[in-house]
Amino acid sequence: MNKSLLTGLIGGAAAATAIGGIAGYEVLHKSGPSYAEVISVQEVDQNIRTPHRVCRDEAVSRQAPVQDTNRIAGTAVGAILGGVLGNQIGNGSGRTIATLAGAAAGGYAGNQVQENMQKSDRQTVIEKNCRTEYSTEKKKLGYRVTYRLNGKNETVNMDHDPGPRIPVKDGHIVPGSQGPASQS
Repeated sequence: MNKSLLTGLIGGAAAATAIGGIAGYEVLHKSGPSYAEVISVQEVDQNIRTPHRVCRDEAVSRQAPVQDTNRIAGTAVGAILGGVLGNQIGNGSGRTIATLAGAAAGGYAGNQVQENMQKSDRQTVIEKNCRTEYSTEKKKLGYRVTYRLNGKNETVNMDHDPGPRIPVKDGHIVPGSQGPASQS
């Protein structure tokens, strides 16, 4: 056999074996796709209510404190005025009866006048009125990501938007890595 033919056959067989070995290695050691396709990304939020006190000064009107609860001053002034008026009526013993009747009627009237004045005597004070109000704000907790890997849809929570693909290693996604955002 020709020496160059033999060299060619041996070289061709070696090349075919090498190429076949590399292809077989890749087929045997390839564990699946290198990226999972992202189907949807939803932001996960939480509403946080924060209490705070709101205080306002308000004018409040109420009955003024009563100094003379028995209304002695009104009764006395009314009795004196009633007695003076009763004394003007009649003469002799009728004057005494008129004076006493005037004093009694004036005392009662003075008592009632003082009571009405005390009830209508109002004072306005400023009071601090406080209440609790709430403010609400949204806090982003992360993202709920639905992806497709090996023909199956799965969902995972992530702290970032992964883009259109999530890297896969040994048949599982690598959620902490950022997939290439520009490729699909």
